[in-house]
Amino acid sequence: LQAALDAVRPDQAVAAHLRRSGSRLSVGDCSYDLTAFRRVLVLGAGKAGAPMTAAVEQVLGDCISGGLVVVKTGHGRSDGCAGRVELVEAGHPTPTEAALAAGARVLALAEEAGADDLVLVLLSGGGSALLEATAGVSLSDLQQMTAALLACGATIGEINCLRKHVSLIKGGQLARVVHPAQLITLVLSDVVGSPLDVIASGPTVPDPTTWADAWAIVTKY
Repeated sequence: LQAALDAVRPDQAVAAHLRRSGSRLSVGDCSYDLTAFRRVLVLGAGKAGAPMTAAVEQVLGDCISGGLVVVKTGHGRSDGCAGRVELVEAGHPTPTEAALAAGARVLALAEEAGADDLVLVLLSGGGSALLEATAGVSLSDLQQMTAALLACGATIGEINCLRKHVSLIKGGQLARVVHPAQLITLVLSDVVGSPLDVIASGPTVPDPTTWADAWAIVTKY
């Protein structure tokens, strides 16, 4: 049991794919020269956000200029966090006012990022509820929609399809705002098959779903 738990520790997952040697940052098979960037910003959301942030801070150290990661209420502390990246808490699984406040701040930081900046985004399960910027939908309506979807038997893919279509940050829209900065995303999957557009509602990857897909889910349930 302990071996299984150790194998899926968020900090170890980050450490396995993020390495630094001097000014050279390696992420998987990609390599980046940290001296080429004016700033390194860390953004993110998810229930594993605190240990993921701690691991990133341990690797990048004082190269981090700042950032904001949203975690579940009560999970805002993690051994190893150096405080270079701010951790804020929000409700889960139903979004709260804190999620909207966090979404506004994350979008503002992303908007400030320029072509000479590196933005590292950390995503894990729960990110859909923890990070939000609504598109013409009230918080009350969003909460009612989320509660109805969670209760009706919809799959996580179906739930997040609707979430993406009432959001200004999900479904690749965070990546659009980050542009033209260099973007790296580390995703800790909590969905079988690891579809990147579904985990945390895919704020940094293209959304293959359509409005027709969203409406079909509404009529189905």
